[in-house]
Amino acid sequence: MPATTAYRQPTFPSLPLTVPGKSPYYTPPARTPAYSRISMSPPEAGSSVNTSAVPSLTSSTCGGSAASDYDSSHGGSSGVDLIDMLNDRLSNAVDPIPLDRSLAKQAQTSGELNAKHRELLELQALAQRRLKGTRANFADGMKAAKEVKRDLEWTQKRVTYVT
Repeated sequence: MPATTAYRQPTFPSLPLTVPGKSPYYTPPARTPAYSRISMSPPEAGSSVNTSAVPSLTSSTCGGSAASDYDSSHGGSSGVDLIDMLNDRLSNAVDPIPLDRSLAKQAQTSGELNAKHRELLELQALAQRRLKGTRANFADGMKAAKEVKRDLEWTQKRVTYVT
């Protein structure tokens, strides 16, 4: 019978590692304003200025950012509000007239639908009143038919008794 040998991984002695401790106090990150004023005007179309968030590798300063590259190459203006600029661009990008038309059409359709619904409820109530009246008339008719049948039976008995 063949002997089996177990594979054993060699063990090496380990040294203790020092782990930095955690501070028992939480330090929240510094707050930044929601938006800020930019002290430069946006680049013109066709400008070769790097406006991406990542600085260009061909930039003269490797550690600089795109905003600092732009600031250093242009004088800038007296302050452009970023929110106003984006608001202007978005308001020019979306035409509100079709939205207004569709909203007016939706309101008109909703009003017509509500009017039809009220009309249907009125017609349903009218039909229920008529059905109630018809049932009462039917009950009266059945009562009259039973009375006529009873009168006919009594008359039949009288006729057979007389003859």
